[in-house]
Amino acid sequence: LRSKNISSYLFLLLTRCYSLFFINLLGQFAVVRRCRHRSTGAEFAAKFIKKRRSKTSRRGVTRDDIEREVNILKEIQHPNIIALHEVFENKAEVILILELVAGGELFDFLAEKESLSEEEATQFLKQILDGVLYLHSKQIAHFDLKPENIMLLNRSVPHPRIKIIDFGLAHKIDFGNDFKNIFGTPEFVAPEVVNYESLGLEADMWSIGVITYILLSGASPFLGDNKQETLANVSAVDYTFDEEFFSSTSVLAKDFIARLLVKDPKRRMTIQDTLQHPWIKPKDTQQALSRKESAVNMEKFKKFAARRKWKVTTFLYEKQFVYRQKLGCVWI
Repeated sequence: LRSKNISSYLFLLLTRCYSLFFINLLGQFAVVRRCRHRSTGAEFAAKFIKKRRSKTSRRGVTRDDIEREVNILKEIQHPNIIALHEVFENKAEVILILELVAGGELFDFLAEKESLSEEEATQFLKQILDGVLYLHSKQIAHFDLKPENIMLLNRSVPHPRIKIIDFGLAHKIDFGNDFKNIFGTPEFVAPEVVNYESLGLEADMWSIGVITYILLSGASPFLGDNKQETLANVSAVDYTFDEEFFSSTSVLAKDFIARLLVKDPKRRMTIQDTLQHPWIKPKDTQQALSRKESAVNMEKFKKFAARRKWKVTTFLYEKQFVYRQKLGCVWI
């Protein structure tokens, strides 16, 4: 990242090169706005990351964390992962010009379907696994895999493409260094995060297990009445395949999940293991038929997606109202 003078110049260049439009998304320290390149007309997403003003401040993102995210995005290029186009900076923010992923969340898209077989579900899951395989081949752990970060490039095409987004927590794993941190969303974090133990690529595999559990059943395996209860459930690996939610789920699908939701990271399936699992890659016609005849619990899944969407929409509306007040509703 640049000095202040160069930063000011780059921000001026941003406003000259791009037209900025409405807010798409608000996070704790980031705002995402749709933008259009003035010369080409190509549309992108501009992610404005608020910089931390001082070492003692808790508001904003540290320069080291921003640089880590930028460096990881610069290194990766895969059909199922969001692409970085350019980076700009001003006094208060770093702005990432990213590929526009306009198809919405995968879960919202699937919730609109009347029915969904496990075979169809695995076609989407396979894309997630392919993206994570690429990341893990570069020793990059995402550390924030959850439904909000599994998007569709375009929902209007016959076979929508998955895009994994938001690399704000991603780290390059150095096997010579012991990396520990407490971060992420309680529902989706691995036990080693909760227990402040060494972290590696295995944490992503746990999150994939949680995502798959929810996708098939419409229930969140570890969600408690509050954050503390959720984290306790994760640490204890306290979950079941309740018949109310899994009556139409195949044995293979439950085996896939059970091999991911394992407390010991070293005993968890690796990303390579998941791609060879018979639920993802059937070994015979019987396994393929089992997957085809088993179904997602759409009644429960639709209710789960609706509850989640209501919570997210309410949160974003409140954040957007405050943000627009600060901006004075001025748009570029």
